[in-house]
Amino acid sequence: MEAAAAAGAGARGPGLALCGALMAASGGSRFLAARYQEPSVDDLFMYDCITAGKKSQEDRGQDGQLAVKASDDILAFAFSSSGGYFALTDDNKRLVLFRTKPCWECLSVRSVVRRCTALIITAAEDKILVADKSGDVYSYSVTEPQKAGKVELGHLSLLLDVALSPDDQYILTADRDEKIRVSLTRAPHNIVSFCLGHREFVSRIFVIPNYPDLMLSASGDCTLRLWEYKSGKEVHCCHLNSLNKTEATNNDKKYAVSRIAYCCQGNYIAILCDCIPTVYIFQFDAAPQLLNYRHQISLKHKGWDIAFEETGGLWILQEDKAASLLLYRPVDGHWQPVTDDTGLMKMSKYLHDNWTMFEGSVGTESCYSSLYKASFDNMAIYLQKKEERLQQQQKKRKELQHESNRQTKKIRTRESS
Repeated sequence: MEAAAAAGAGARGPGLALCGALMAASGGSRFLAARYQEPSVDDLFMYDCITAGKKSQEDRGQDGQLAVKASDDILAFAFSSSGGYFALTDDNKRLVLFRTKPCWECLSVRSVVRRCTALIITAAEDKILVADKSGDVYSYSVTEPQKAGKVELGHLSLLLDVALSPDDQYILTADRDEKIRVSLTRAPHNIVSFCLGHREFVSRIFVIPNYPDLMLSASGDCTLRLWEYKSGKEVHCCHLNSLNKTEATNNDKKYAVSRIAYCCQGNYIAILCDCIPTVYIFQFDAAPQLLNYRHQISLKHKGWDIAFEETGGLWILQEDKAASLLLYRPVDGHWQPVTDDTGLMKMSKYLHDNWTMFEGSVGTESCYSSLYKASFDNMAIYLQKKEERLQQQQKKRKELQHESNRQTKKIRTRESS
């Protein structure tokens, strides 16, 4: 494959994924898929997780009362590298595996231990790696689709993304506590390195396919970083708030990178930030190992997801029923919209006709706001407490003075009598 999207695409809100001639889009509990490069063929496939079996038991508190009501919303999904398999997890703690060739077929529905945040299928297409909210990564067999999962590794913090090196030799995991861990796949307890430098949760990680020793990472600290991940060395850092002048002037505004997409043809990197209707385009320069900012695509509506096709076209899924899909291609160094593409017309019609799957996501707020570290103004708290102590001391002195005056008055009254 010459184009790829970050592992775990579609993990939060509506999602989009491309692999070869296949395109899949998810919203709520449903996803649809078709061969977008075959516009004359009506091959729409739809699946609703509500119809999936093996519903998990609801989470319950210590008193046995219902604690969290699970939905059937899709949390994460991914194609295998060949496009022959497709896997998803939903809010009801199910892992659903499909075979896509020669036609779509559901192979299994398995229960997972915790709600998942990201998943990826190995390059060998024999395992699915699933990262969950408790900080664990489980592996599930593709070749034995009914087999239970096996825990591979664990963090002490919520996992937000999982990635693999192109040769499946390394597992990379990103967590809420600013860490990226690199482990050996054959012995996940063997930690190769940590990539440390982010100041907030790491929202996305991605190993560059045509430069397999390099990894991209993005975070709630508004940075995009390049790493030699086996040694844990940071190679380059881009501060994204310097690109968006409007947002940069608002010091209280925090935003995270929600999606990373990469295209080997031209070494283009596209990133989508949470709650900002803009797609930023970078180009990787291999010799000096730099991430060069090239262009930005302003959207009229909130962007949900992005994905590159193999020929270099950039697809954007956005919050707009009339134009839910956009397609851009580079022309003389500038990214221009394409409107007459037959594949775009085909997939846009499918999404328009099934817009109800996205309605629950329209107008929703950031899913990252709760992940930021709480900040405290210690000096303000100190001064406030100091003022309270001074007021209490002053009140106590007044009370003592009042009591002393009262006693003195009593003594004088007795003496005068």
